[in-house]
Amino acid sequence: MASITLRKGNTRLRPEVNRVLYVRNLPYTITNEELFDIFGKYGAIRQIRLGTNKETKGTAYVVFEDIFDAKTALEHLSGFNVANRYLTILYYQPMKMTMKTDLKKKEEEIAKLQAKYGVSGNDK
Repeated sequence: MASITLRKGNTRLRPEVNRVLYVRNLPYTITNEELFDIFGKYGAIRQIRLGTNKETKGTAYVVFEDIFDAKTALEHLSGFNVANRYLTILYYQPMKMTMKTDLKKKEEEIAKLQAKYGVSGNDK
């Protein structure tokens, strides 16, 4: 138990490090059980959310119990080959994710207004 305390006490983590990993480039046929087998080697997993609709297929969120387990999994599994696909693993950053969706909504709103008033976005 002392080694765990020592490991956590002496390690300074970057601000974006957290317990939630965002996994991309997964095979569409992968199951939750297979993800538990792959990621479970690095620590206790609280939850796995596998993308199921058209936009999220091939992605997953893996939530670890411990931040250091998530860090270890990211370091070891980033670029890992699963069914001839190389995994891309990032820390989940909610601010960046919401900024992307907000930007898409704004772009759609602008496109609707341009169409409504017959204005093109290329005029200067």
